[in-house]
Amino acid sequence: MALSPQILNAPWLRIKPPDWRNDRLKDVVPLILGGGTPPSSDPDCWEDGGIVWVTPTDFSRNGNRAEIFDSERKITEVGLKSSAATLLPANTVIMASRATIGAVRIAGTELTTNQGFVSFVCNDAVLHHRFLFYVISGFLGEYFAEIAPGTTFSEISRGKAKLEPIAFPRREEQERIAAYLDASCAAIDAAVAAKRRQLETLDAMRESLIESAVTKGLRVGATTRLVNEEWITEIPAHWEVCRIKRIVSRVDYGISQGTEPTGRYPVLKMGHIQRGEINFCDLDFVDEVSDDLLLEAGDVLYNRTNSPDLVGKAAIFRRSRTDEVTFASYLVRLRTTQRADPCFLNYLVNCNGFLSFARKLAIPSVQQSNLNSTRYCRILIPRPPVQEQREIAAYLVGKLAELARVVAGIESQIEQLTAYRKSLIHECVTGQRRVTEDDLNRVKANG
Repeated sequence: MALSPQILNAPWLRIKPPDWRNDRLKDVVPLILGGGTPPSSDPDCWEDGGIVWVTPTDFSRNGNRAEIFDSERKITEVGLKSSAATLLPANTVIMASRATIGAVRIAGTELTTNQGFVSFVCNDAVLHHRFLFYVISGFLGEYFAEIAPGTTFSEISRGKAKLEPIAFPRREEQERIAAYLDASCAAIDAAVAAKRRQLETLDAMRESLIESAVTKGLRVGATTRLVNEEWITEIPAHWEVCRIKRIVSRVDYGISQGTEPTGRYPVLKMGHIQRGEINFCDLDFVDEVSDDLLLEAGDVLYNRTNSPDLVGKAAIFRRSRTDEVTFASYLVRLRTTQRADPCFLNYLVNCNGFLSFARKLAIPSVQQSNLNSTRYCRILIPRPPVQEQREIAAYLVGKLAELARVVAGIESQIEQLTAYRKSLIHECVTGQRRVTEDDLNRVKANG
């Protein structure tokens, strides 16, 4: 059947090489299926070592990995028969049709899928499954996400997906393109993984640098003394240990009234506290607030209620009172006395040793923990002389700025590699870059 003029206007068809064929997916893929309905929670339906049952979480967990060999759930033959699912053969191309629309994987073994997928069982002699995988990951998946109807709930239907046209060369060239992209993407992914490991190393260096500075100071060879109090074991001999409540002039819980997208006073919430600093994006507002709940420069905010691994995170407010910013009730404000430098305190309460101890004091509840101000302010902390606190804070500002510049450079490299990977796939599967045997041999040799 001839393609309609509207379909022929697809941008990837307008740039295809003249020797490439174009057709609708339904005319070149023998079987296009939707997902199945999960069976009951009866344990007889689920077992270890059964048939792989794929859910959307398997896509997000596997990242750039193309094949699905495993998942969190295995279904029995009994469970499969009680569901509306179909057993899919290995090499089926599986695309998310809800949530992360266009995310795509290849079945590495026989499996079945939950609702929210469109599965393409290819005839490799016509349209090779790995070529189709790269077509979807290269541009077609994004296109499906753009045209999916709905606002709060979007989905691309199987009927819509199978009517979309694609362009493709002869089988030999499809296989060559897929093999070239397999090798190229593997090399790019390895490079990205290496750079992410560098970021992890730098993050560990950052944490170690902070903890060492706020618990041991900067003076090489300084005399130390044992403390063995709570999370503190040893400090410089001229430092003292005190409870947080001894160095703060006031402790305040934030406002509890509802917020609006617009208004006079910006309201900081738990999500605005990030790695010791305040991110002022996506603010909500209130029109009225007590003057004594406006933040001042140097106020330290800590998150009293959050998930167990996030409760206790803190940040320093570096703007002024004239900015008229307030804070929500899940945050607690600490305002220091002259005995403490707020920048030093902010670094200290964000170091791993302090946070690990503080989180043990949090009171657990359903999916979250609460670290009230009474418990928090009773925690012992090392207290250098104020001038030394300022020296340590200034030292950390400089060192962390150096690390941040290195991190930014690596993150930029990751972005460039990721963009190049996407561009390479798009160029190859649209025919803008023709892949020769020499190209394939070279990339395999380099790999």
